[in-house]
Amino acid sequence: MTTTDADTPTAPAPPTLASLQPGYRALVVGASGGLGGAFAEHLRADPRCGAVQALSRGTEPALDLADEAGIAAAAARLAAHGPWHLLVVATGLLHGPGLMPEKRLADLSFDALQRVFQVNVFGPALLLRHFAPLLARERALLGLLSAKVGSIGDNRLGGWYAYRASKAALNMVVRTAAIELARTQPRTVLAALHPGTVRSALSRPFRGDEIGVEPAQAAARMLQVLDGLQPADSGSFIAYDGTRLPW
Repeated sequence: MTTTDADTPTAPAPPTLASLQPGYRALVVGASGGLGGAFAEHLRADPRCGAVQALSRGTEPALDLADEAGIAAAAARLAAHGPWHLLVVATGLLHGPGLMPEKRLADLSFDALQRVFQVNVFGPALLLRHFAPLLARERALLGLLSAKVGSIGDNRLGGWYAYRASKAALNMVVRTAAIELARTQPRTVLAALHPGTVRSALSRPFRGDEIGVEPAQAAARMLQVLDGLQPADSGSFIAYDGTRLPW
């Protein structure tokens, strides 16, 4: 179910977000994960970046996608340190204790659906609600990690009900929010990003360590994709190589 990536393991040069103003300020949600941590490291290495705030359940302020009051409180605290020019949401749930992707309808359960949607849809949607007002009125970028398996048009194998459906729902949240932000923050670009297969805890049970790329490479190329997007691209579903994916 993962996307095979035959790229060489050579690490790319650290990306520079040239489209953002010098001294831009960045937020990375999910920074305790391999991919989120790689985003934060790249941004800290960018000489044009003035500040990076990593966010997870273990940071200060703490951020838990299952706690709306906590999301709102974190946004209120960070508002005083803005405006912010980049928001990357590098979170996702595919499997966990007592949870694996479903192979058939008989595997579905309310608990599994609720857990997956909480992390993959509800939390990111509430992040947009509370964090979008923190963004600068000049050019700002928002990237939320989606997945190609969330494409309805590209679904040829079936299975993975909760994960597929949650990522499809996330794509709709991104598309709808982009329409609204185009009216109130017309220089903001919001995109759903497919990272490809990354060597991480999320992909490890599905041969991710064999066929994936290192988190540093995945984060670098997604930052490069974000940097090249224009307001007309806002609301798009885009792969790590810049390819537009079908809804």
